[in-house]
Amino acid sequence: MRNIQIIETENGPALQFPPTFNVASALIDRHLDEGRGNKAAILTVDETVDYETLVANVNRYGNALMKLDLKRGDRVLMIIKDAPEFYYVFWGCIKAGFIPVPLNTMLTVENYKFIISDSGANALVYSVEFKDGIFAALEETSPPQHVLPVRHVTGSLAQRASAESAKLEGVATTADDECFWLYSSGTTGQPKGVVHAHRDIVATALLYNVRVLGGQESDVYYSIPRLFFAYGLGCGMTFPLWVGATAVLDARRPMPNVTAELFGRFRITVFAGVPTYYSALLASEVLDAADVGSLRRCVSGGEALPEELQRRWMKVSPVPIIDGIGSTEALHIYISNTFEDIRPNSSGRVVPGYQLRITDEAGEETHGGSPGRLWVKGPSVTRCYWNNPGKTASSIIDGWLDTGDAYLRDDEGYYYYCGRNDDMLKVGGIWVSPFEVEAALISHPQVIEAAVVGRPDDAGLVKPEAWIVLKNPGAAGDALADEIVTYCKKTLAPYKYPRWVHFVEMLPKTATGKIQRFKLRSAVPG
Repeated sequence: MRNIQIIETENGPALQFPPTFNVASALIDRHLDEGRGNKAAILTVDETVDYETLVANVNRYGNALMKLDLKRGDRVLMIIKDAPEFYYVFWGCIKAGFIPVPLNTMLTVENYKFIISDSGANALVYSVEFKDGIFAALEETSPPQHVLPVRHVTGSLAQRASAESAKLEGVATTADDECFWLYSSGTTGQPKGVVHAHRDIVATALLYNVRVLGGQESDVYYSIPRLFFAYGLGCGMTFPLWVGATAVLDARRPMPNVTAELFGRFRITVFAGVPTYYSALLASEVLDAADVGSLRRCVSGGEALPEELQRRWMKVSPVPIIDGIGSTEALHIYISNTFEDIRPNSSGRVVPGYQLRITDEAGEETHGGSPGRLWVKGPSVTRCYWNNPGKTASSIIDGWLDTGDAYLRDDEGYYYYCGRNDDMLKVGGIWVSPFEVEAALISHPQVIEAAVVGRPDDAGLVKPEAWIVLKNPGAAGDALADEIVTYCKKTLAPYKYPRWVHFVEMLPKTATGKIQRFKLRSAVPG
């Protein structure tokens, strides 16, 4: 496709690109040449955007951005909801030679202040829904030269674009040239700018979406994670564009009833979520077999998927959930189960084309199923963090990325998530994965969600502590806590059962649905 060659090597498939390569040519321009002009590229509850309209609007937005007198390589911050305009700005930037930087629309004013300053962006394009937080941040920092709404307001980028040509020749770039940034949503510290190249999009779209997930032109994709996340950027935009499929976008809060509506209306075939969302969707009981009958693939990422949640999902869905693990730095999933090969409680095997290793505290590679620090190397891994040479030097070594995750690998090559490195517990001198204990807890019929952290006992020794969300909150009490502890003692090795059990209405999570265990470690039980 567009002169990209796949070379099989001992480390799996490797991609070879032509000397000149702009990823917008492969994901946007080619569809008209391949006869998809009248096919739906984007579906929303309000409009259908066919591929011909998509290409024209990408070009118009790119031309409008060029009229702002931006220089090649200038950053354009995007605080834009999941709507067709996200596509237009993102790809218009790339075709015009600018660097789009999608930002989490749920960030705090302090986060926006930091990113505006850190990025050195010369333009900021926003959806009017987020104006208050954006302008509060702009009042306290040096604003970009150009700040404009994407649409709905006089002087918006959409209004400017409407007067521009529907033709735009993409700038000449190489596959290794800087293409776009994403700011990581890390659990601690300020967000970090992750720099990605043109080739990175192709690597994830081909190696994971096509070869692992089995994405097809006939598919209709819908992603719960938003487009500003690496996970959502793939499942909600780059994956359907790569295969010439259709994406469903919806800017509403993705409540279970909204998702059920979209399933029924658009007959979604590829659905992406996180374990927390699958759990909420099941608990809502709004889905029935008719809603999900069109599903061909279901994807989960962010955190490991408990076996019990998979079992519950299969009572409703015609297909299982394909679990995997990825990151902003790797752009998408690099360990995954497949539709034909699902190993319960495992993230699966390495995605062909990537390399993995697990190291101990001394930096030596582990063997024999011992948990350790996971490193990944591959064709979509970032080369650096923006404006952060210290983090780059400590986390990216000879092309290997320190993921920050703790994993173990069994003799068959399946990888098992043990939590973040900081989440691992050492109980009685033996490493314990919080996820293993959580998986046991969630298999109890009364439990919807669980999180496990370490807490010192009276002797100062670390023991597991459980925080639990119940199906029926009214059942909380000492009797149920004792029942759950007894249940875990029968399910887990003797030293792994939780010594304390706390019932809560909800668990603290990041915007991507990952449990923030560090908050629980400092929480005072009620």
